[in-house]
Amino acid sequence: MLALTHAAVYSESGTFKQGYVLIKEGKIAETGPMEKADLPEGCIEIRLDETAEVLPGMIDLHIHGAGGADVMDGDPAAIQTMAEQLVREGTTCFLPTTMTSAKSEIERALMNLADCTSIPVNGAEIAGIHLEGPFLSPKRAGAQLPSHFVKPDAALFQSWQELSGGKIKQVTLAPELDGELELTRHLSEAGIIPSIGHSDALFQEVQLAADAGANQATHLFNGMRGLHHREAGTAGAVLLDKRIRCEIIADGIHVAPEMVQLAYRLKGAEGIILITDSMRAKGLEDGTYDLGGQSVYVKGNRAELESGALAGSVLKMNEAVKNMRAFTGCSTEEIVRMASVNPAKQLGIFDRKGSIAAGKDADLTVLSREGEVLLTICRGEMVYDKGGRRT
Repeated sequence: MLALTHAAVYSESGTFKQGYVLIKEGKIAETGPMEKADLPEGCIEIRLDETAEVLPGMIDLHIHGAGGADVMDGDPAAIQTMAEQLVREGTTCFLPTTMTSAKSEIERALMNLADCTSIPVNGAEIAGIHLEGPFLSPKRAGAQLPSHFVKPDAALFQSWQELSGGKIKQVTLAPELDGELELTRHLSEAGIIPSIGHSDALFQEVQLAADAGANQATHLFNGMRGLHHREAGTAGAVLLDKRIRCEIIADGIHVAPEMVQLAYRLKGAEGIILITDSMRAKGLEDGTYDLGGQSVYVKGNRAELESGALAGSVLKMNEAVKNMRAFTGCSTEEIVRMASVNPAKQLGIFDRKGSIAAGKDADLTVLSREGEVLLTICRGEMVYDKGGRRT
């Protein structure tokens, strides 16, 4: 057994400013205020600083790569590298995300993920696959390759789902394309997230997609028709529709801080999901890297194609949390909702992840007052410890 004590604990039942979490056999056994703690004999106690925050492990629904590895490498070692890197930023669960590429390359990546264990050694858990493209609009391609875009096709998707071993859990697609509504209905009925993205859709087209089951938007404002006073566009539609939760890249580059604040005011914490959309350069030095067969130039916190278009990010989840607080003044309880609760609910795994509650997987992130990751626990195992207590 393991116990985290004397820190602020943000649990499903409330916040304990001086609390504890008891872990047993990979699950959360109990949590509460320190005055009620009665730790069992033989329990290993980790006494934390009173300014530390114990949060549910963060869940990243949109990530292409990290630490020099990319999902499209089609290599089990690449997925393991990503899983090991992500726990260093407090992410305990993620959706490896594909890029629009040649059909054979997408299938190679899906087959690789089908063979990968969902529980990597000393790494974040794989909750499924996010298929970003190729059902996208060439008008809003971003860093995706339009030459490989195809018409939405339920039969093609189903063949890919079989190749993946049934692991595809989210699909980004443009609602204005012919066949999109049929595919959206197919995904929704199968319990897969249809996410509106890389889209030039008008307001009404987004509404029709939501009627068909689309309940998420991929990286809000990026790769989509923006706001206009005569046509609310894709961005306006997803901001106004309460059925749709919005991913957002809170790096201050993809979306200006003022627009992050606008989204927060309109959607509230209930309607936002923090993601990184990071590529293989995350955690590495500045330089030139590959993303879906394209050269990406990374300098500082920016990752760009030669054209100057943004090409994913090098954002870490704990940085997204820190930025979201700075941009909006949101509370830690709201951070928990945006980084853990909402993605778990979207994936349909809130019964076992996304919050600190007895019986749930012991996925925990401990942050300092400055937003630095001090400790990450996945399924009860200490997988990252800045203080060197890792066993």
